[in-house]
Formats: sequence, structure tokens, C-alpha cells
Amino acid sequence: MIKNFNKFKNKTVIITGHTGFKGSWLTIWLTYLGAKVIGLSNNIPSKPSNFILNNLKNKIKHIVLDIRDQKKLRKVIVKNKPDYIFHLAAQSLVKKSYLKSKYTFETNSIGTLNLLEALKNYNSKKICSVVLVTSDKSYKNLELDRGYKEDDILGGYDPYSASKACAELIIQCYLKSFFEKKKKIKISVARAGNVIGGGDWSENRIIPDCMRSIFYKKSLIIRFPNSTRPWQHVLEALYGYMILALKQKNNKNIVGNVFNFGPNNRTSIKVIDLIKRIKSQWNILNWRILKSKKGVYESKLLKLNSDKAHKILKWKCFMNADETINMVVNWYKFYFDNKNKNMYNFSIKQIKEFENLVKSKK
Repeated sequence: MIKNFNKFKNKTVIITGHTGFKGSWLTIWLTYLGAKVIGLSNNIPSKPSNFILNNLKNKIKHIVLDIRDQKKLRKVIVKNKPDYIFHLAAQSLVKKSYLKSKYTFETNSIGTLNLLEALKNYNSKKICSVVLVTSDKSYKNLELDRGYKEDDILGGYDPYSASKACAELIIQCYLKSFFEKKKKIKISVARAGNVIGGGDWSENRIIPDCMRSIFYKKSLIIRFPNSTRPWQHVLEALYGYMILALKQKNNKNIVGNVFNFGPNNRTSIKVIDLIKRIKSQWNILNWRILKSKKGVYESKLLKLNSDKAHKILKWKCFMNADETINMVVNWYKFYFDNKNKNMYNFSIKQIKEFENLVKSKK
């Protein structure tokens, strides 16, 4: 176990968006640590689903709740008196945000506002540490060949990115207007890179698309092979969120801050290089590059600078690109070989592998 992570044992933790890719992995990790997890989500976002494959419904308190329902959200918080809240509920797909732009803003921007409203009127008798997860796409992407820092300008050329930037403006407004005097509610913001890992089945994401191509024995279609992304294993980002939640409880200088949790240059690679490395481990993957680029906007270059998290939180990425991809491929290989098996024990095995890596490289 990672140092201080035992502090989550027997603590009440609310996770919004616990049925999603990142939320389900956070749920797995916290249940393994002995936390009392309460998950809030309005649906199971994919089929297959990491949430279902790991049998998480039977391991936590699962509440069907739409983040747009502020009254119900407040009732859950008041009733359960959480020690920690991780806000991950979102409409997280860029392409879908063009098709459901209003819903994307209602979920990502107003959903965040609803949580802040619920906390604003919540008179907690104990410290509640809150981590609001936004996105690396909150930045106005100027295609710069450097990592974006926390104080760089926000923006967004697509509805998803703009909705996350909008959420950030709401957060900063509420922190200044309402939470500076609420000493029991400690809030900070986390921005991660392009997280990948086993159990992601979302549409129009590179890893799930690779796995579907392998399973159905069809060629993967690549639209932007030379786009560079800050790829990182989902556990790297969650490790950062959990450190932040723990440390801001006892450090007023962390509260109200924004932190990037992005990979270093070792894992910021082009899409085509990511795919080639997957093929080196799973040779049956084939692809073709789409010549026509008609459609929605997609940035070609995006990197994060995580010096602040490294300096203040002592967080860093531990896996290089090959280690990251190896862990991802191993999860899916195990799944395809054991389709009717509960994936929870294997997911815990990977969490333990990551924890051992952290302890060995610190």
C-alpha cells in the first residue's frame, strides 16, 4: 500500500460518475483500501462496462442520480456526511459533445455548479476534502510545443472543452465568493491528460477502438495519426487525485489550487506510435489511415506541465510509454481470455503492481 493511503480506510467517500472509466477505477482502488464508497451516476455509460465487469454494484452504495438534480445531490451529501468527494461525473466525449452540446454544458458546467451549490449550503461538522476533476482540454489549445501550466488561458474550440473551461470559471468564482470562510470544506481542482487503461469501452477513443478492432478482426480507422497526446495510465492520474485529497485536508496552502497531473515527455507520443506499440504486443491489430479529414475539429498537439504537482504534492508519473501500454494490453488480454470472469481481482492485481512501482521508484 502507498504511504498514507491507509487514511482512506473506513472513511466515507462520495464519487460522482463512478460508473465511468476513471470513476470505476477509483471505486476499485478505494474499495480495496477499505473506504466506504458511495457512487452517484445516472447510467452505465458503455457496454461492456468496467463498473459491471468488476461487480462494483455489490461492493459499494450505488445511487442512481443525475448530477443536474441539485436537490437530490444535496440530500445525499447531507445524509452521508462524506470525508472525501471526488467529482468525476461528466459527458466526456468530444465527438458526442457536438451532437449533444446542450446536455454537455448542463452536465459538465451546471453539474459542477450544482455540486458547489450543495456544498455551499452544507454545514459540515468535520473536514470534507473535495477534488473537482476537469480536463487538460480546459486550456485554450494554441498548439504550443510546451506543456500548459495551471495559469495558462482557458478556452475550448469544441463543446466538451468549452464546457470544462466554463466549469473552471464557475469553480474559481465559487471558491472566492463562498468558500474562503468555510473552513470545513476544502476544495481543489485536478486536470489530467489523456488517460488510458483496461476497462475503457467508450466510443471514439483510441484504446477501446483498438480493442474492438482486435475482437471483431476489423482494421482500425485512424483519422489523425500524427496528433500528439499526453497519454498516461488511469492509475497515474487517480494516484494524483488521491494524494491531493489527502494533503489538502491539513495544508491550507493547497486548498483552492489547480493541479495538472499529466505525463512527462516519455509518454506524450503520437497516435500512430501508440498504435504501433500496441501491435508490438498484440500482433493481430491492423489499421488504415483515413485520407479524408472532414468532420469536427481535433487538436494536433497537447501537453501538460505538471511541475506544480511534483513540487507541492510530490507527485510524478512513474510509468513510461511501454510500461503504460503493457499494463493496458495485459488487462484486455486477460478479459478476452476470461470473458465470464469477475475482473475485480485482476484489476486489484494491477493496482498492487502500480503501488509496488511507486514504492520502488520513489
